[in-house]
Amino acid sequence: MAAMDYKKAGVDIAAGNEFVRRIRPIVRSTFRPEVLTDIGAFGGLFRFDSARYREPVLVSGTDGVGTKLKIASLMGRHDTVGIDLVAMCVNDVAVCGAEPLFFLDYMAVARLEVGQAETILSGIAEGCRQAGCALIGGETAEMPGFYPQGEYDLAGFAVGVVERDQVIDGSRVQPGDVVIGLASTGLHSNGYSLARQVLLQNTPAALQEKVSGWEETVGEVLLKPTRIYVKTILQLIKSGEVHAIAHITGGGLTENIPRVLPEGCAVVIQRGTWNEPPIFELIRSRGAIEPEEMARVFNLGIGLVLIVAPEQGQETIRRAQECGDRAFRIGIVEKGERAVRYA
Repeated sequence: MAAMDYKKAGVDIAAGNEFVRRIRPIVRSTFRPEVLTDIGAFGGLFRFDSARYREPVLVSGTDGVGTKLKIASLMGRHDTVGIDLVAMCVNDVAVCGAEPLFFLDYMAVARLEVGQAETILSGIAEGCRQAGCALIGGETAEMPGFYPQGEYDLAGFAVGVVERDQVIDGSRVQPGDVVIGLASTGLHSNGYSLARQVLLQNTPAALQEKVSGWEETVGEVLLKPTRIYVKTILQLIKSGEVHAIAHITGGGLTENIPRVLPEGCAVVIQRGTWNEPPIFELIRSRGAIEPEEMARVFNLGIGLVLIVAPEQGQETIRRAQECGDRAFRIGIVEKGERAVRYA
């Protein structure tokens, strides 16, 4: 029997070292002044400047990209899923009113393909730059025999900070408040198991379809990265008039808005008050999916919801648009059971 080694067992240490060498400048491009360690340390050190805060509260979040990764693998495009990974974590942190400080990633692969991994990491770094947070650490695990060759999984972890008396928790929401929606870029990173079942039907070639009137293929539309709302959120909350913010992820508008409502408050969403991307109508029609199911699976074109006092509605829309986000008044808060209704 020939002598065995780790590479023959499926783990290439040399490839791992080459990956670290390649990504070092990419990771450094995300560093904030508070970062004290370079890539390769056992832990990422971040000098937290507590003197800037009276009573700082740390906010953490973790998430993944889900089965959108299957679309990336089928398309052979891995440059945007890293943005999705960061977005899913930092948006969750920011809706609490927190500024994301740093991010860590975990990537698990069957066998490390250095070029592919570098592309994924470049997307993660781009997401961190968009969010203004530092990528200070991560882990890349080769797991031969556990994942199919060429496939991988991603997870991310974000930490942010907010003054305790500035935490946005929905407690100020009251009947009469208005609901402002910020446009999504598409599905973001939720609902892909249903979307794949409806649109692909086990035929990957369907990703190359060009629907009448579309400039992009179905696959290109499905791979659009999740919008990172951090900088817009941080600008909008400076006024102190934002009562609640909900990141519209798995569960859609139906399940996510109630998470930030106090008892005795319901939200009525006015259908047709925003421009719904055509990908949702394609999924709905081809899958014969009921409107209620669509609303509890997909974001339907609204990636973030803000609840503000009625006199702040138009100003919030204006300021969000100045930040580069399309904003719409999509509903109102009423007395009632904590839930979302549609009109």
